[in-house]
Amino acid sequence: MIQIKHLRKTFNNGLTVLKDVNTEIHKGEIISIIGPSGTGKSTFMRCLNLLETPTSGSILVNGIDILKKGAPIAEIREKMGMVFQNFNLFSHLSVIDNLMIGPIKLLGMNRDEAEKQAMELLEKVGLSAKANAFPHELSGGQKQRVAIARCLSMKPEVILFDEPTSALDPTMVTEVLSVIRDVAKQGITMLIVTHEMNFAREVSTRVFYMDQGIIYEDGTPEQIFDHPQKERTKVFINRIRSYEFHIEDSHSDFYELLSGIDSFCTHYGIKPQARNRISHLVEETLAMCFADQKKIRDEILHMHNGMEIRVEYSEKTRNITITFMTHKALGTILNKDAAPDLLSLDMIKAYASSIEETSQEDCIYLRLTVKEGE
Repeated sequence: MIQIKHLRKTFNNGLTVLKDVNTEIHKGEIISIIGPSGTGKSTFMRCLNLLETPTSGSILVNGIDILKKGAPIAEIREKMGMVFQNFNLFSHLSVIDNLMIGPIKLLGMNRDEAEKQAMELLEKVGLSAKANAFPHELSGGQKQRVAIARCLSMKPEVILFDEPTSALDPTMVTEVLSVIRDVAKQGITMLIVTHEMNFAREVSTRVFYMDQGIIYEDGTPEQIFDHPQKERTKVFINRIRSYEFHIEDSHSDFYELLSGIDSFCTHYGIKPQARNRISHLVEETLAMCFADQKKIRDEILHMHNGMEIRVEYSEKTRNITITFMTHKALGTILNKDAAPDLLSLDMIKAYASSIEETSQEDCIYLRLTVKEGE
């Protein structure tokens, strides 16, 4: 239905928001577009109906390149409705007149037919009682439901939803999402820019994760939300927060490290019990690492840029992962055989939900997991 090839958008200030977007959208698909703020999601939507003019690339709608001179833009826009985050209702018109003006002026409907259709649509979105009200008399959620009904009044083949709930209070979000769910059952092709992850998972047939000016990952809701393949997608989906610290050797400032971890945990509301486990795991791991042959191990670290320690907290799963990474020349991070005091190892086993030490290329990784709820 829609083919996008090498789409690029650079604004007059030199900022390139879309770098190289390529995808195909098929009839009847419901595609949620997710990703961090400022990654081009809304710009991508606005380029599809030429509210923004792309810098280069092509957009084919039913085989017609709408970026070519002479393309029937008005006809294509009639079939591609858009619901904006700020409603964009005509403030001087009543609710029912907002729904009637397009069908009468653009589709050639007579007034009686347009009024009948408008009342049917208002009934579907639960607002038939507000037919003669004006936009300023409605709540934000009601305005957005009217905007969706107005969009449907034009009988679109495609509906673009640009963050339809971002301007709403949390209490109004549910009512709008319920209406969109009902629209999704009608077989209309839909693209939805949203920050409502549970909604995107439930209603979509596909999900685009946008980042770095491209569609960074494209897949089913199950793939994107449960098994993302790319690192940035994983970080976004799991809402991973991280703290990193670099140590040169056994003489590094471990007080600074532990203080940084404590501040990180406090900032993200990690419970005190889990916070203590993290600190103890870092302390005991480093104690084991330098329990024997400290001088030799310091020399190895100096030769290979030290050791990186990263603490990651997933706000979605509430799991904390502590990763120690250094060159495999060190041999092992948990220096079990050389440790004169096995108490450290026992404490690590007691505090960590899982312990995994692996090698990859020239690096060795030790990953310790803490579950905040335990």
